[in-house]
Amino acid sequence: MPMRQIVGAALFAVGVILLFAAYRASNAPLEQITDAVTGRYTDQTMFYLIGGVGCAIAGGLMLALGRRG
Repeated sequence: MPMRQIVGAALFAVGVILLFAAYRASNAPLEQITDAVTGRYTDQTMFYLIGGVGCAIAGGLMLALGRRG
């Protein structure tokens, strides 16, 4: 397995874990109150969400393109 695919798989796994953490954080009672009052999530939840999406996309692309080259 080429190094690009290994790194891609690791990035994808980290992305999925961060997205799961964002899902759990967004359902926490304090997060629900913050969202109701301010209309947005906390910085930590946004970090998990943006980081998870970024890692999952980057890892998926590395996996897809690693098979061709």
